[in-house]
Amino acid sequence: MLARRTVLVLTLATLGGCVVVQPYQREHLADPTMQRTDDPLAAQAERKLHVSREGAGGGDGSAAGGGCACGN
Repeated sequence: MLARRTVLVLTLATLGGCVVVQPYQREHLADPTMQRTDDPLAAQAERKLHVSREGAGGGDGSAAGGGCACGN
């Protein structure tokens, strides 16, 4: 019984975070303070390092390189 109530409470709490955002409300979500990183240039450099060192490219719209970081 307790497990069933716990699952119900967690499900209701999770569904409370689902919302449809109207186009006129999106300007607040696009604010620079809502970005994941403060410095987009540093994030780009870190992605390039990750791609060239790990060979783990793709999925973010960047072209795959050969591993030497000279083609990116």
